[in-house]
Amino acid sequence: MSRRYDSRTTIFSPEGRLYQVEYAMEAISHAGTVIGVLSDEGIVLAAERRVTSKLLEVGLSSEKLYVINDHMIAGVAGITSDANTLIENARVQAQQYYLSYGEEIPAEQLVQRLCDLKQGYTQYGGLRPFGVSFLYAGYDDHFGFQLYHSDPSGNYAGWKATCIGANYSSAQSTLKQDYKEDGMTMKDAIALVMKVLAKIMDTNSLSSENLEMATLTLDADKVVHRVYEPKEIDTLLKEHDVIKSSDDMME
Repeated sequence: MSRRYDSRTTIFSPEGRLYQVEYAMEAISHAGTVIGVLSDEGIVLAAERRVTSKLLEVGLSSEKLYVINDHMIAGVAGITSDANTLIENARVQAQQYYLSYGEEIPAEQLVQRLCDLKQGYTQYGGLRPFGVSFLYAGYDDHFGFQLYHSDPSGNYAGWKATCIGANYSSAQSTLKQDYKEDGMTMKDAIALVMKVLAKIMDTNSLSSENLEMATLTLDADKVVHRVYEPKEIDTLLKEHDVIKSSDDMME
């Protein structure tokens, strides 16, 4: 029966559902996992990179984590081409605000502007929703560090820790159990991210080839965003006993 109602984004089913939006969310549920954890000292984002070919050169470009401006980075799960369009729009919005007011755009305002665009693609004929969800890690002088999640419908919400993509329910369960409400440091946040990744992914294959990681912190009142290099990721994995050394794997 749904075939009568899912050909256009603007047509509701008798149950009040928009099937095209649900299809977009289903595409995201099969994408690589992205995890975000908010701490008192900053934010950690980690993303699973799906390696489709041994010939693919990893480390030259980011597939899942993007820098929007000096105060915000984003992790994406879903269709990469859709993500590229929205990330470019977000960068333009951020620079236009900076040009007009001489300061970085507040984190939630930028998220809201991008969600307004995403929502517009659910209400006009001839368009389809963007098949991508975002985790935004941002900072501004009004509310400090902030972690937001947005979906294809244009909804967004602030989180202390959350996950999007494949194995969402398992990761979310671990985050709920182990997240500390008070006194969460960056070291604790990184350890929690590593624990979640070890649970939802095969630890024998977890390495810098299929993992991206970034942090947003303050250094002497200056916002610092850091996208980790492959060697740094491998070092972190070994420190948290998530990855075996090459000698151990030979045994």
